[in-house]
Amino acid sequence: MVEKLTAGRRYAALLALALGGFGLGLTEFAAMGLLPEVARDLLPEAYARSSAEAVATAGWIITVYALGVVAGAPTIAALTARVARRKLVLGLLAMFLIGTVASALAPTFGLILAGRFVAGLAHGAYFGAAGLLAAAILGRGNQGKGFAIVLGGLTAANVFGVPLITGLGQAAGWRIAYLAVAAVFALTLLAVLAVVPEVAAAPGGSPRAELAAFGKPQVWLVGLVAAVGFGGFFAVNTYIAPVTTHVTGLSESAVPWVLAVMGLGMTVGNVLGGIASDRDLRRSVLFGFVGMIFTIALFGLLAGNPIGLFVSVFLIGAASLFMGPALQSLLISVAPGAQLMGAAVNQSATNLANSLGAALGGLVIAAGWGYLSSAWLGVVLAVGGLLLALASNRLDARQRAVAESQATGPRRWPAISSSPS
Repeated sequence: MVEKLTAGRRYAALLALALGGFGLGLTEFAAMGLLPEVARDLLPEAYARSSAEAVATAGWIITVYALGVVAGAPTIAALTARVARRKLVLGLLAMFLIGTVASALAPTFGLILAGRFVAGLAHGAYFGAAGLLAAAILGRGNQGKGFAIVLGGLTAANVFGVPLITGLGQAAGWRIAYLAVAAVFALTLLAVLAVVPEVAAAPGGSPRAELAAFGKPQVWLVGLVAAVGFGGFFAVNTYIAPVTTHVTGLSESAVPWVLAVMGLGMTVGNVLGGIASDRDLRRSVLFGFVGMIFTIALFGLLAGNPIGLFVSVFLIGAASLFMGPALQSLLISVAPGAQLMGAAVNQSATNLANSLGAALGGLVIAAGWGYLSSAWLGVVLAVGGLLLALASNRLDARQRAVAESQATGPRRWPAISSSPS
């Protein structure tokens, strides 16, 4: 139960949780716009030989962060099943703060990777815990909207936060940019401490109950949907900066604007997806994947033209984030009794997608197939996500049919009388 809140306190609490999503958006996506700066600073010899190879290597700061999410989300969800939600959110924000400061101050590429991994550990658990907290504040029947609010912070970061941080990193250095991100986490921690009410952990929650989610085939299948399908989005998004400068031919100063337009599309998609997911989870996922396939293909065809670049990145952002609230709610629905684990698995899956998209995109670029080769790889991954989503729907329909059959019992036919009429 949530204590009775005034309207002002409720809005302030939701805003504080969304601010954490804003910080996560900064720390996750700012790296994509600053990869050339990171490569020049930390890998100068490799950059002198081949800027493309150096940028692809620098992409490991994205991959390692994503691997931290994959490892941390289910682990933290299981270990903190009985921890009150607000206390959990505060602890996760402290982890973000420590990991981001370490990333900004570490002297070598290897130590920066370690700092990024530590920061990534808290990412998935934060979205799960903060999303459930927001849903509890909003009340029953608003789970999709609760997650959309926290994701809304992330999409807002992509509209104006990431472009500003990218511009700051280009002007003052990527380390200053990361210190600015750390300041956002510090502010969020204070805001949550001040205005977010305490919400108890789920009744009967335990590490065993949370881990039991992994015994359900649908949890694995829906997680795979997110891991493979969202890899298409990250295969494009990771290499937006070099596509803008080397393929479209725009200056580095245009990169923040491209990121802002993608973020605007993500914001629109997230809002619409939050509404749609509270109506029909599975249909929202299918519509999102169809849109992602067509928009990434459009990017691959039109990114060489400035107008085509801006239009296609807006549409990619909208189609991709339309699925965000639906996938989060869907994983919770297929893991009854393990809400925190269901939410955490979604974040692990989408950040596995981040790692997969960044790594595979880097491989095809480093192989000499050009920066836009990552877009066509993205189409393949999105098609894979759609096929897996269809398989999940089919399994769900089969399970429902079995459950209905067991509930009604075997059909009994009327007895045939043998007496003469």
